[in-house]
Amino acid sequence: MVGVRRGERAQPDRRRDKAVEVKIGVQHAPREIVLESGQSAEELEAIVADALSGKTSLLSLTDIRGRKVLVPADRLSYVDLGEPTARKVGFGAA
Repeated sequence: MVGVRRGERAQPDRRRDKAVEVKIGVQHAPREIVLESGQSAEELEAIVADALSGKTSLLSLTDIRGRKVLVPADRLSYVDLGEPTARKVGFGAA
């Protein structure tokens, strides 16, 4: 492992332990966009605020699988940020 000395344990990435569900409503689109992000709700709120204030023309988010979602800021209807939840692993995880 890079950056870990012999005998030391690697610290787990805490951001990957939790995911925030994001629902994005787009004008003139029949369905909302739903994704899970590894970023905190505060980071996501800042990104959305920048897009709505005109600092950027696109809302750009990346989900926990690495897929990127781009939405023109002037087409946003709403953005719903869920509570951080622990990621589910394995069969039958509830």
